[in-house]
Amino acid sequence: MLPTENRMRRPQDFATAVRRGRRAGRPLLVVHLRTPSTLETDPHAAGGGPSPARAGFVVSKAVGTAVVRNLVKRRLRHLVRERLSLLPPGSLIVVRALPEAATADHDRLARDLDAALRRLLPGDEAGGLR
Repeated sequence: MLPTENRMRRPQDFATAVRRGRRAGRPLLVVHLRTPSTLETDPHAAGGGPSPARAGFVVSKAVGTAVVRNLVKRRLRHLVRERLSLLPPGSLIVVRALPEAATADHDRLARDLDAALRRLLPGDEAGGLR
């Protein structure tokens, strides 16, 4: 489960990440990452510091039944939670599962996510990825 402060909920945040962010496609998923050009502050954050990185997930009906979609979403949430510390503060990340993600195991999803993040993050920040 992602902490509340790291969950993307507003449709505007999804649109910003997808339209203005960089994209990396892999066989199982597509990752959209919007990093802030300047440190933005979240007016709701305690202390007015930089807002935390937030993640959202898109798993369409093309992936499978509701049970399969929820399984894929849970796996992706778990994988992204482990990698949130690699993202700059204020980042927005949207992970869109492709139909092949339904039959992929946890390790294949992790490899595709890591490969996408390596393409999207600068060298120093991507260093913690496998």
